Amino acid sequence: MKPSIFPHVLLAVFTTTGTICGVSAAGYNKTDSTPTFQLSTDSSFNFQYLTALASALTGGSDIGPVLGAAKNIKDGDMNSFSEYFKKLAFDTKAEAENPENSYDPINVRDTWFSTSQYFRQADFYLHGNWSNPLIHSLWSEQTAAFDNALKSLPVPGKRIRIPAKEGNFTIEAIFYGASNRKDEKLPTLVIGNGYDAAQEDSYHDFVVPALARGWNCITYEGPGQPTVRREQNLGFIPNWEHVVTPVIDYLVSEKSNLIDTDRLVLLGNSFGGLLAARAAAFESRLAATILIDGVWDTYAGFSQQLSPELIGIFEAGNYSQFDQSIMSLRSAGKLPTNAAWGIDQGLWSFNTHSPSKFLNDSKKFRLIDVVDNIKNPVFIGDAQFETFFQGQPRKVKQSLGDRATLHSFRGVAGYHCQTGAGQELTRAIFAWLNETLRNRDY
Repeated sequence: MKPSIFPHVLLAVFTTTGTICGVSAAGYNKTDSTPTFQLSTDSSFNFQYLTALASALTGGSDIGPVLGAAKNIKDGDMNSFSEYFKKLAFDTKAEAENPENSYDPINVRDTWFSTSQYFRQADFYLHGNWSNPLIHSLWSEQTAAFDNALKSLPVPGKRIRIPAKEGNFTIEAIFYGASNRKDEKLPTLVIGNGYDAAQEDSYHDFVVPALARGWNCITYEGPGQPTVRREQNLGFIPNWEHVVTPVIDYLVSEKSNLIDTDRLVLLGNSFGGLLAARAAAFESRLAATILIDGVWDTYAGFSQQLSPELIGIFEAGNYSQFDQSIMSLRSAGKLPTNAAWGIDQGLWSFNTHSPSKFLNDSKKFRLIDVVDNIKNPVFIGDAQFETFFQGQPRKVKQSLGDRATLHSFRGVAGYHCQTGAGQELTRAIFAWLNETLRNRDY
């Protein structure tokens, strides 16, 4: 999930017992609400540039080309953003296809990963017009590029389609082995993204650091997420255990020679922090759960972004008036990029053209009904500059009590999901996993 959805919101840069730990980044002035250099006057574009640049840490972009695209993009112009990243994507694809560059598998891999990243960026702001053919053609390009990169990994990644046992849908997944040995049982991370990011993004954010530490990984997408939304025309569902449990079943039945079933860990990123927590309440085979970040109540987060006038119209049940007000602002171009994108993505990912239905559907995504069923240890990230679900990680912590550890990411690591601070994020996660799995007494 990226910055806030609705208008009239002040945005930051972009969003008992137990352990509470915090990390302070060196050199940070805590009175500064934007602790990193801003690459754009448009906070949404700034965050997207930071997202693209962050992938350079794991071979998923190159810094100069991203900054070159950013130099030409007009702030606030979504079409401009898409066009320049599309050009960069096709230029990089040409480099990947150049026979002169094929001598080096690492070069081939990283160039294809960068190509895929740039195609995803080109797609990012297009979802306001569902009939735009680029929504599908750019995604086909990003998938093909990513698959070419997967083939060049030391242990090639493998795409898998897992039928759901509840509901008429198929889970899209990718399995990454940390070892070439066919009988080495390793800890395994099950990784799900959230509101907008793809499982291909999860490779750069979580899979690379996990593989380097000797963990297998499987990423997945369910209804509402990029590939399932496109190919199966399905929006988000609240019963996320119907997505995660089949993934665990697959690992246990099909990868039993490779995984240590006592060290299966579920990770949810962004809005996926709520989805993963919901699934953990129904999945007893998990050794631990990681929420980056903790989300308690989706509707509470969404509705707080509305002006009192708009939320009053909605909560009075005047849905037609509410929908007309929101969409009129959007079509007139009167919304900041964060808000315009948030509306577009919300309607797209929840598969509705009605803002009021989107909001009503979001009420089903909360933890209060299931939190007591989460029995395994939980790591909860809390971002200092999170504006979308500000304060909600602490609510999750309070409800879980000594089952949870709340880790506060501050300063330059304090953006939504620690974007741009991948080393600090993964240091914290794997230090906690090392301690937690070593000292299990449950």
